[in-house]
Amino acid sequence: QVQLVESGGGLVQAGGSLRLSCAGSGRTFSTYVMGWFRQAPGKEREFVAATRWSGGSTYYADSVKGRFTISRDNAKNTVYLQMNSLKPEDTAVYYCAARSGTLLRTGQYEYPYWGQGTQVTVSS
Repeated sequence: QVQLVESGGGLVQAGGSLRLSCAGSGRTFSTYVMGWFRQAPGKEREFVAATRWSGGSTYYADSVKGRFTISRDNAKNTVYLQMNSLKPEDTAVYYCAARSGTLLRTGQYEYPYWGQGTQVTVSS
C-alpha cells in the first residue's frame, strides 16, 4: 500500500520561503508521477505542481510558476516543493499525491494516493 507523509508546513511572512517534503513508502515509485495540490478554506482542491519520479519533466500551475520548484530525491523516496516569494493567497493545506504512469495530470481525481496534508499559512 502506498503511503505518503508530508512535512514542512508552517507560518511564514509574505515574501518568505518554505520547503515541503513528501516521503513515500510501500511501493517502488520509479514509474509514478508525484503531484502537489493545495486547498484553501472554502475552495476546491487545486493543482500546484507535478513531476515524474523518473525525472525529466515538471509542470506547474500558472499561479506558482517561477516561485515554486518541485524536485525529488530518489535515494530518500522523497519529493519536495520549494516555495519562494510566498503570498497570503498561497495559504492552504498542501497535499502530496501519487499516480502510476508518466502523464503529468492536473486533476485531483486522477491521483489515487494522498498524504494527510500540511498547513501553510502566509501572513501579510
